[in-house]
Amino acid sequence: MSRRGARRIARLGAALVSRRRATRLAFTVDNDVRLFSTGADYFAALIESIDSAREHVALETYIFRDDGAGRLVSDALQRAARRGVQVRVITDGIGTGRLSLFDEWLAAAIEHRIYNPHLFGRFGFSRTHRKLALVDGREAFCGGINIADDFDRDGEPLAHPAWDFALKLTGPSVAQVSAVFDAQWQRIALGHRPHPLEMLRERALPSMSPASWRRAQVRALSRPSVAFVARDNVVNRRAIEKAYLVAIGRARQEILLANPYFMPGRRLRRALVRAARRGVDVRLLIGRKEFPALDHAVRYLYGTLLTAGVRIAEYEKTMLHGKVAVVDSNWATVGSSNLDALSLVLNNEANVVLVQHPEIAQLRGAMLAAFAEARPVDVDRYAARPLVERLVNWFAYTAYRAAMKLITVGGYD
Repeated sequence: MSRRGARRIARLGAALVSRRRATRLAFTVDNDVRLFSTGADYFAALIESIDSAREHVALETYIFRDDGAGRLVSDALQRAARRGVQVRVITDGIGTGRLSLFDEWLAAAIEHRIYNPHLFGRFGFSRTHRKLALVDGREAFCGGINIADDFDRDGEPLAHPAWDFALKLTGPSVAQVSAVFDAQWQRIALGHRPHPLEMLRERALPSMSPASWRRAQVRALSRPSVAFVARDNVVNRRAIEKAYLVAIGRARQEILLANPYFMPGRRLRRALVRAARRGVDVRLLIGRKEFPALDHAVRYLYGTLLTAGVRIAEYEKTMLHGKVAVVDSNWATVGSSNLDALSLVLNNEANVVLVQHPEIAQLRGAMLAAFAEARPVDVDRYAARPLVERLVNWFAYTAYRAAMKLITVGGYD
């Protein structure tokens, strides 16, 4: 790494850890990271890990479908339980619903808990949108891939697998994932709200003063490092959003951002505009054609971004489900969090932040390739769109914003 690059990393590190309670990031080193870009590869690795389990397996997902992919994972979970491994599964009450697989899990002695079984429950409107897996405390998986066939979109076959990503982690970061899963498991069972951050500190971080902790974090960021960040409605309400804001605010060359539901609040949009105005190459890859009303609302946001110099492309080759970003080729995030009101303000989410890891180059290459395949949004053509289309975009955005302000009790800005 050049001396200039090292200085940039040092500045980024100082920003990431200077406000410990604001960012909720705890970076660790000596982690092995593997990036998956298709469900097939991800499920194969997940099943291999489950089949090697000797003590315990934990899985949390928004969607668990009773399809070909779901059956393979379910069979692996049942095999593990029947050879005496403790298997715990959390599914979302709306994302997954009631499956016949649940009876099979019960028969195999799999422990299963449902987060917020109804649309509005004791956790309000929130969902668990996380996609996590743990095996024996030595391996963890995190990303945006549900337990579902990635050639299927709500019963509609796809010509190409959904564009999505997940990570496999080994090393100290696994303890962070484990602490967050355990907190969620207790929260569902007991109905109270344990503090995941305190559990994380107790199990994954050494006891030290704030100043010593900050120095240790800056040292960690001088090497390839990993931080696991989970969003909840207790102590980590803005954790993922703030991780994005710090990285975007420190960007000097390039920001690549891909998201299927791009409806961030004003702070994140302003950060992207400011980055583009100071000369950063900002590119947004936006998913389309899953929720038509949302498609119209998202387009309302394009004007300010395009005027500032942000490049936007709409990806329609297949379903874009990945929630990923790369900044200056040395910072990246992969996870479950969309950049919309539900993910940033309401739902339980989980992302991994990578600094200086080799996998960042692989992710950046995939994002650039997808951007090249996507349809660019032309500034002049956008400005000249018909009045009716403009009104539809405005109305869709206004309706979305009003609904999200109501659901999040004013939390969405």
